[in-house]
Amino acid sequence: MRVLPPLALYIHVPWCVRKCPYCDFNSHGVGRGAELPETRYVEALLADLDHDLEAVQGREIVSIFIGGGTPSLFSAAAYQRLFDGLRQRLTFAADIEITLEANPGTVEQARFEGYRRAGINRLSIGVQSFAPDQLAALGRIHSGEEAVRAMRSARDAGFDNVNLDLMHGLPGQTLETALGDIEQALALEPTHLSWYQLTLEPNTEFFSHPPALPDEERLWDIQDAGHALIESAGLTRYEISAYARPDRQARHNLNYWRFGDYLGIGAGAHGKLSFIDSTGQWRVERRWKTRQPEAYLRRLNDPRGFVAGVQPVDACALPLEFLMNALRLVEGVNADDWQNHTGRALSELTPQLEAARRKGLLEESPSRLQATPQGLLFLNDLLALFDEKVR
Repeated sequence: MRVLPPLALYIHVPWCVRKCPYCDFNSHGVGRGAELPETRYVEALLADLDHDLEAVQGREIVSIFIGGGTPSLFSAAAYQRLFDGLRQRLTFAADIEITLEANPGTVEQARFEGYRRAGINRLSIGVQSFAPDQLAALGRIHSGEEAVRAMRSARDAGFDNVNLDLMHGLPGQTLETALGDIEQALALEPTHLSWYQLTLEPNTEFFSHPPALPDEERLWDIQDAGHALIESAGLTRYEISAYARPDRQARHNLNYWRFGDYLGIGAGAHGKLSFIDSTGQWRVERRWKTRQPEAYLRRLNDPRGFVAGVQPVDACALPLEFLMNALRLVEGVNADDWQNHTGRALSELTPQLEAARRKGLLEESPSRLQATPQGLLFLNDLLALFDEKVR
């Protein structure tokens, strides 16, 4: 019998101090000291949720992630109002994980303490690098020293679950400077480290005017040495770009990679929801909200709500979408989850599975779908083996 997957909530705060040249997220720079429409935006977020509630009645929320933009531009009082409203509308799991993204240049201990009181229990601090030249090249508004202070302030405010975001493959980066960033991050003893390679995304300044990035050989050296250094400090890789101490994996992100459901509220937020009708038929839909902040706020008094688009996921597309997420996990997923999420028998893929195993990209396990270390390095090649068949 197929069952609905866990349900999470994503909340988008679209404003930041300055748009970074590599960022393709829905973020809008407002400069330092800008007065943001906190009260209206919180009101809009709750109204947005009200329009979605009918689709998730009776389902509890296992995690919440507040991303951006720079969510730490909002005050603790704004988040207190938001979470008061969320608790009135939703059932929170007893062990719910609630994460807030924070920029080191926008926070101090008093604000962190207020976030804790509002119910936020995990922080994700966007460090990216500690090196002045790298931070300048990335357009970041903070210094390495501010990043260190932010982490210490978070600890002093009572946060015992903190992720640091770190990037590699940066303009002009050497193996030594890349490892230096990792060493400084590890010295701060985070419970989780997101370490991902800079990529040039369309509709960004870096895509239009590409900086000089490390060559492929240097990137391989950085990845090999960086991985070894992180794991030697007791953080275990559990996803292509994520490392964690025991029991500190990001539960919200795990839900994405295991193809769970999530509501998305806020300007430009995306959601994915599964439904089972009275006849047992399964369907999945994606929905997204009005993207521009001012247009989103104008929807507050619009009876049509905040949804900008809804797209049913074709049953033929579900298998590849599932694999694109599940195979990012080092442990993979239980093979039974394939049929639960896609409605297809795994035996349909026998030739592709055998080909992937012959190439050394997929583990020899009948009970799991799990990429080998080589498969994680060449995930696109692994997925390409399934693309034509599963569609």
